[in-house]
Amino acid sequence: MDTTREFNFDGLVGPSHNYAGLSFGNVASFNNVKSTSNPKQAALQGLAKMRALALRGFAQAVLPPQSRPDFRLLRSIGFGGSDADVLARAAKEAPVILACAYSAAPMWTANAATVSPSADTGDGRVHFTAANLNNKLHRSCEHVQTARTLRAIFKDGTRFAVHGALPATPAFGDEGAANHTRLCAAHGAGAVEMFVYGKVEFDAAAVAPQRFPARQTLEASQAVARLHGLQPQRTVYAQQDPAVIDQGVFHNDVIAVGNGNVLFYHEQAFLDEAGTIAALRTAMADAGAQLQPIRVSRAEVSVIDAVSSYLFNSQLLTKDDGRMALVVPQECQENPAVARYLKALTASGGPIDELISFDLRQSMRNGGGPACLRLRVALSGAEAAAMHQGIVMTEGLYASLVDWVERHYRDRLSPQDLADPMLAIEIQTALEALSGILGLPGLYQL
Repeated sequence: MDTTREFNFDGLVGPSHNYAGLSFGNVASFNNVKSTSNPKQAALQGLAKMRALALRGFAQAVLPPQSRPDFRLLRSIGFGGSDADVLARAAKEAPVILACAYSAAPMWTANAATVSPSADTGDGRVHFTAANLNNKLHRSCEHVQTARTLRAIFKDGTRFAVHGALPATPAFGDEGAANHTRLCAAHGAGAVEMFVYGKVEFDAAAVAPQRFPARQTLEASQAVARLHGLQPQRTVYAQQDPAVIDQGVFHNDVIAVGNGNVLFYHEQAFLDEAGTIAALRTAMADAGAQLQPIRVSRAEVSVIDAVSSYLFNSQLLTKDDGRMALVVPQECQENPAVARYLKALTASGGPIDELISFDLRQSMRNGGGPACLRLRVALSGAEAAAMHQGIVMTEGLYASLVDWVERHYRDRLSPQDLADPMLAIEIQTALEALSGILGLPGLYQL
C-alpha cells in the first residue's frame, strides 16, 4: 500500500516582518513600501492557516525563519564595529541595504528550494536544491541558511539529498518551487515535473519581458532537473508569457497552480499555451496519467484581477474523497470577478468542489499569498518517519508557537525601527527559544 503524502512546509513569519518594497516586479510589495507592518499578526495569521489545514487532515509542517538582521551581509560591504555600530551606520548611509539585511522574505518558502520526490529521481532519494534567488539582494543570501535548515530536517543521506544553490550568476537565476509544478496520478507515483522559466540566458533571440525582470532561466531549470536525475521524457520546460511578467506575474505560481493531474491556469500563463498543454499530455501519458486542465480565460478573470487577488497563488489540495479544495486568500472573495468565477468553478462538477479562505493580509500586502507560504514535499511513510519530527504541525506545536509569538513579536514595525539595536537582540533571543521548541539546537549558530 502506498503511504506517500504531500507535506506542505509553511514558512513561519519572522519577527522582522516589514514592508520595505524591495522586490521590483512584485506589484503588491512595491505598493506597500515603507508602510508599518504587524509582525505578530502576520505570524499568527500564518499559524492559523497551518493549524486549520492540519486539523482537516492535510500533512502540515513548518520551516523556521532565518536569522535577522544579516550581519554577515552588512559587514561584508564595509560596515564595521559593534553590532550597534553596524546598524547605526547602515541606517544612515544605506537604509535600503539595511532593509535587505532585515528582510523577512524567507517566510515565502515556495522560493526556498525545488523538490523532487523519490518516485521521480534517478537514485530513489528525495532531492532538494536550494534556490539562489540571485535576482534580488535581499533574497540572494537566503540559500545558505535554507540548505542548512533542510539538512537539519532531512538528515538521512540514504533517503534525502540536499543540494546547494546553483552558481549565483544571471544565467542560473533560480527562484525555486514557485516556478515548478509536479503533475501525477498519485503523490507516490512517477510524475511529470514542469519547470516554468522567464528567459533563456544564452539565446539572444529569445523573447523576454521589457518592464520587469524574468527571475527564472531555462538554464537553471535544466540544471536542477539534471541534479535531481529526472527522466527527460517526463520533464517539461515551458516559458512564461513575457507580457504577463510585465503585468506583475513575477513567478509562475502567481498565474498557475497544479495538483495531482489538475493544472489550474490562466490562458495567458504560458508563451505557447497549446504547445505547453500538448507537451504535458504526452509526458503524463508516459507516466500513466491523464492531464485535466482547468483554463481560466481573460474574459472570466483578467490578469490584473488575478494578480490583485492572487487567485492562482492558492493551494490546491486533494481531500480524502479524491476531490480537491482550493485554498485562497480572503482577497479572492473581495474581488467581484474572481468571486463570481470561483462560485461557478466549485459548482461546475469538476475536480475542485470546495474553497477554503484565509485572512493572510499581512503576507498579501508584502506580495505573497497561500502558495508563496508553502514548500510542497511528497514523502513516503518511511521518508516522513525519517525526517525531523519537531517541525510537524500538531495542536501542541501550534500552542507552543502561538505562545512564542505572543511573547517575542512586536505588533508594530516601521522602517525607522530597523536601526534600533534592541530589535536585533529581541530577534536573536526569539530564534534561540524557537530552536528549542522545534528541537533543532544550533540551527542559528552559523
